[in-house]
Amino acid sequence: MPSKIYGVNLGSWLVLESWMLPQEWLDMGGQSCSDCSTCIADEFSFAKAFPDTVDAIFKTHWETWFNQTDVDTLKSLGINTVRIPLGYWIVEQLVDRETEFYPRGGLEQLIRGLGQLHTAGIVAILDHHALPGVQTPNQMFTGHCTSDVEFYTPPNYQRALVWAGVMTALSHLHPTFASVFAIEAVNEPIMDAAQTPGYGTYQENFVTVVRAVEAAIGVKTQGLDNPQATTNASQAILNFSSSQNNTRINSDVKTALGTTANILAQIASDENTQFDLRGSGSGQASLVTNFMDVNWQNDNPSNPAAAAWGPQGYDNHLYYVFGGVAAADPDDYMDSICNLNRVQADATLGDSPLWFGEWGLPTQFDATDEFLQEWADAQKLAYSKGAGWIFWNFKVEHSTLAGNLSREWSYIDGVRLGYLTEDPSAVHNTSVCAPFVDNS
Repeated sequence: MPSKIYGVNLGSWLVLESWMLPQEWLDMGGQSCSDCSTCIADEFSFAKAFPDTVDAIFKTHWETWFNQTDVDTLKSLGINTVRIPLGYWIVEQLVDRETEFYPRGGLEQLIRGLGQLHTAGIVAILDHHALPGVQTPNQMFTGHCTSDVEFYTPPNYQRALVWAGVMTALSHLHPTFASVFAIEAVNEPIMDAAQTPGYGTYQENFVTVVRAVEAAIGVKTQGLDNPQATTNASQAILNFSSSQNNTRINSDVKTALGTTANILAQIASDENTQFDLRGSGSGQASLVTNFMDVNWQNDNPSNPAAAAWGPQGYDNHLYYVFGGVAAADPDDYMDSICNLNRVQADATLGDSPLWFGEWGLPTQFDATDEFLQEWADAQKLAYSKGAGWIFWNFKVEHSTLAGNLSREWSYIDGVRLGYLTEDPSAVHNTSVCAPFVDNS
């Protein structure tokens, strides 16, 4: 993990959000509608509508939306971290093909991209952005825009645990995953904790699965012994699961470990390689488990800090453009951001280190160029009080249909237009907040 995160999201790459590339989406065969649940506006509806061509169409998208040119650009801009939104369907064995519809081939693209990032010296967070059963209603970012939210159920918690197990194993065993330092459990769960039953138990099981897989493949894990007598990773995970008496390794975790081992063997077969443990896990650092912070939810939420076992980080997202944060006025925006206390508030509850995994420049009013530069500076200064920041998004489509979207949503364009500094650790004006800070 970098000493300070200066990052961007690779949004719309492996979880496509059609609002960010409206012309390409239409060219692919998708549709545009005001209610994304009523037309072909997401990956699920697209794959359902075009089962015979979806894989080839998405392969073209994956290869063009994020590639070596983008990696070179991000490196030149001093970006040290990327957050990669992923759907559960990147582990294809988790998809019920009778009722769920998603493109195949994403894992190959993730392997390709992580290799390019690793060569460039850019580290990665694997963000479980779109969960089995859908974790938030009526959002493109879940991969299936629907009001039918079923993630918070035992079967889908179980699939998410398996996803975590597979990603953990690959992060330690697959050479191109060497850039991965963290795995995020759930992107933006429902904010009302009363609507997310079982989420606290899932948090603990998520961490336990990550640590159990690590221990099984030889990563030193406090409180867990490694009884492996094999060099085969899948068998080592199975052996480990059957030998453990640790109370955290409950029946749900053991089931997830068994399924993880089986899927890992299938991936090894598909990749035409064996994940050999000799020299793979031993000596490697534990992954950072990552959650949206406790203050993301209201109504007596569970605190993910209670689930910590080994290194853990916390994520907060802040967008003013959607309302509810400050009045739609430049001075109110600056007054709010310059007195932001989220880092301190989280730390008092044990949610530290905290990084801001999504933010941008959009506003509820017509912002001048001068204001957007001040707005960028003020946000960077606020978020840098924590572990750092990750801008949404690395880029946005340039087209007549997209209009001025990229002006406020694209990091690359933000630098080009002068709102964001070429050195991500710098700001234009270190005193930008001076007129707004409440010193009382």
